[in-house]
Amino acid sequence: MTEQSTEEQSTLKPLAIEGKLPLKAVGIENLREANPQYLPPHRYLHPWFARRPTPASRLAILASVLPKEEVNSDDLLRWMQIGPNTDVDGPDVEEESDLSEYVEFKKATEDERSGNLESHYGYPRPFTQSPSDTEIEDIHKILREHWDGELPSVLDPTAGGGVIPYESLRYGLPTHANELNPVPSLILKVMLEYAPSVGDIEDSVKKWAQQIDERAKSRVQEFFPSSRTDRTPDNYVCTYHVECHSCGTEIPLVTKWWIRTRSDGIRVVVRPEILHDGTVDYEVIVNPDEEELSEFDPDNGPVSRGGDAECLNCGVVTEDDEVRERFNDQDFRYEIYCVRYLESDGSHGFRAPNAADREAMEKARERIQSDFQLSTFLSTPIPEGNKTTEPRNFGIEEWRDLFSPRQLVCNFEYVDAIHHFQPKIEQEHDRKTAEAVLTLLTLSFSKLIDRNIRLADWDTTKGYPNPMFKGKNFAFKRTFVENNISIGGLDFLSSVNKIYGSYGELVDYLPKESNPANISVGDAADLPQSDSSINAVVVDPPYYSSIMYAELSDVFYVWMRELLGDVFPDIFHQSLTDKENEAVANPDRFDSVAGENSSKRELANDFYEQKMSDIFSELYRVLEPGGVMTVMFTHKETDAWDTLTMSLINSGFTITSTHPITSEMPQRAGMRTSASADSTLLLTGRKPHKELTKDEKTPTLWTDVKSDTRTAAKKAARDLIDSGLSLTKTDVIISAFGPTLRVFADAYPVVDDEDNEVQPRRALEEAREAVTQVLVEEYLDVDGIDKLDDVTEWFLLCWLVHEAETFSYDEGRQLGLGIGVDIDEIKRSTKTWRKSRGDISLRGHADRVQNVNKKPENRSSRTPVNPDDLSFSLALDKVHAAMHVYDVQGESVCCDWLRERNFGSDSTFKATLKALLQVLPKDHEDWELARDLAVGRTRDVLDLDFSPNVFADDREDTSQRNLGEF
Repeated sequence: MTEQSTEEQSTLKPLAIEGKLPLKAVGIENLREANPQYLPPHRYLHPWFARRPTPASRLAILASVLPKEEVNSDDLLRWMQIGPNTDVDGPDVEEESDLSEYVEFKKATEDERSGNLESHYGYPRPFTQSPSDTEIEDIHKILREHWDGELPSVLDPTAGGGVIPYESLRYGLPTHANELNPVPSLILKVMLEYAPSVGDIEDSVKKWAQQIDERAKSRVQEFFPSSRTDRTPDNYVCTYHVECHSCGTEIPLVTKWWIRTRSDGIRVVVRPEILHDGTVDYEVIVNPDEEELSEFDPDNGPVSRGGDAECLNCGVVTEDDEVRERFNDQDFRYEIYCVRYLESDGSHGFRAPNAADREAMEKARERIQSDFQLSTFLSTPIPEGNKTTEPRNFGIEEWRDLFSPRQLVCNFEYVDAIHHFQPKIEQEHDRKTAEAVLTLLTLSFSKLIDRNIRLADWDTTKGYPNPMFKGKNFAFKRTFVENNISIGGLDFLSSVNKIYGSYGELVDYLPKESNPANISVGDAADLPQSDSSINAVVVDPPYYSSIMYAELSDVFYVWMRELLGDVFPDIFHQSLTDKENEAVANPDRFDSVAGENSSKRELANDFYEQKMSDIFSELYRVLEPGGVMTVMFTHKETDAWDTLTMSLINSGFTITSTHPITSEMPQRAGMRTSASADSTLLLTGRKPHKELTKDEKTPTLWTDVKSDTRTAAKKAARDLIDSGLSLTKTDVIISAFGPTLRVFADAYPVVDDEDNEVQPRRALEEAREAVTQVLVEEYLDVDGIDKLDDVTEWFLLCWLVHEAETFSYDEGRQLGLGIGVDIDEIKRSTKTWRKSRGDISLRGHADRVQNVNKKPENRSSRTPVNPDDLSFSLALDKVHAAMHVYDVQGESVCCDWLRERNFGSDSTFKATLKALLQVLPKDHEDWELARDLAVGRTRDVLDLDFSPNVFADDREDTSQRNLGEF
């Protein structure tokens, strides 16, 4: 640490977040909260993205404002409502145990419990518990003493779904929240303004909801005709028909004919029937027997995974590109292929569509053509964009086009009914209460859009409509659901009841005398707060291109604007959401300006980086000297960390602490391709009392900093491994970035021997390499791995670190740079990896070795490894070739093959084989072949002497384990 940074930090009053935190206990609670059956109430208000868990948010807030010397980990956990209300002493734990140990013990013994989780832990999930009045008084007393007699103000400048500011309100802190996007801004108004200031309005909301529903229901009933008086359709499962260009028969664009596959109840399948006129009719079979299933395969629909459609009559295939052309030319027909109905007793059944169902669909189409309002309703064009390209490729050019005629008419009738009662609501209630009622009714309706749109398909497991945003995209669905929003569990009144239930909980969780938050809607780089007016910032910033918030939210915005445009004209003044000021890296925004010198992705990244720098500079402006900012960062890309660090440094912040905390359910092996890590890093910076310009700071030589960064990274990695935190190996590397960046920031500016400025990414590269060495030492029981060729070493390290076949290209590239491998140069010649949707996918032996059973002239030239060779340049080639020979020619031939090449005395062969046994998942074909080579006669030929732990794990454990499980 430089003298100047040491002097500055000594003038700052230490905060709890700059000391030791109960990270493992909070991480355990984060995972407990992730149970989809028991989510916090704010999660049910309306669909939104990337909400942070309550425990992590509480820790970030409390630790950022409480003094280090006055509180310990037990205090923090107790105030966060983690741990039993009684003393920890008991038969389960030692008498001197603290709350962290108690929580860790309960986590470790979950499988041994006799009751439910809550009784096992001895306390409810923390989000259901607010601090008591006494606890708030105790906290406030400590805070006032630390913050010069005042309670510290907390600001979240990119508040999104509102977790951080809401938790700040629960502790009675002066709270500020800013959000650019109007959709989550409505969520913020409900959580942070109406809940504390308006409170309980259940009777009013439900009274108006009932009247709205009665009016709308009377107008949509004709579009859902009942086959019997006690059976009303609540879901039409729909697809599209296109005409076969060969025989003229209609092709249903269905991938599978299953409607419900769950074994714990009825199973339902649809069987198509081609009629004489080339149309297709459908039979619905409930609980099909073996004979019925033997007549056709429900798993084999006309549409393949690639989107090609095969005619049921003549078998001619219409390729995906032509299918898309049909949609763009509007040359398709909506069709119902199954009806789910609601019985009078509340149960559900399934039947085939009939003439009345299809006539009602046609009636909806005619209504749109004849109704002046409907003919132009929601006709705002869908702009070209990163995600909006997906529906536009299928001829969906206006927002109204996202809805089938029946969906559009029914949704419109509810909007019209809310409009009808709006003047009466405003007349009967004061302004704030009327706003709250209308906002809750709007959220209740808007949430229904998520499952009543052409982009929401059918869940064939549950026999239930899927939400539109299963992924963070507008992926086109070839099957969709027309939902009857006037009855059933996905109807308007049910939505109102659920959303008001969530709102009621939010009201109850707040202190009795609670002030609303100060909410602003605008650019985080241009905040309304005055200079030096905020004490603490806690922020969960957007991450590069991970989510295109504005593009995706427009599908809700256009409906909200219809309903609340005149209630909140300042929020809904634009035709669509603001994409110009959004802090995301959206390449499609730069289509028109990209050229030879810079790609649109590079321009997008540059924009994002500048935007984040502007935001951090603005946060520096509004913070008082000595104020604190804690950033919740979950990104894995080096570029993102480089940008974050430079933004903080350039803004003037002094980095004072970093903490990793488990915040997400660990992703399954084989699925770890997201740019977000499973853990969150809490990175804290302080605004110094005295600002130094860059010219006033003494530059530090990179040669001096380099060693310190490696030392800090290795120490952080060792500490994390020893901590017992449930982190993946990738997360250990990412978590070590924090201490590394602190070293770099303390030494900034950093220059090389030629006085050129060194960027943070150099430090991160050193950290990655250093931590990788620690992981090798800790988890690879292999001598001489550093003596292997670089390509083999890179391949093994990729499996060790990422624990998956597919992972981020940037991570793989950085790992290669650390050992001198340019992965782009080796891609074609070695075929060790291929690109998969922009990620790296490692290749196994089957993709690399030529077929030894074929004549040389008949073998594929695309596979670089020739098993007939007597020597190989890569150790990986030796082992992969041996796997192939063993697999296709058997053990005896393989023994001779190994002897011919003297692999029994080849240390690189043995080291590679042993390493693969330790890094590959147990269900990987190459692991099974590696095991076969390491046992039996081939083991004797190779003269192997492996330690037994290589094979000790149960075969059912099919993936590498998290660090906390070793």
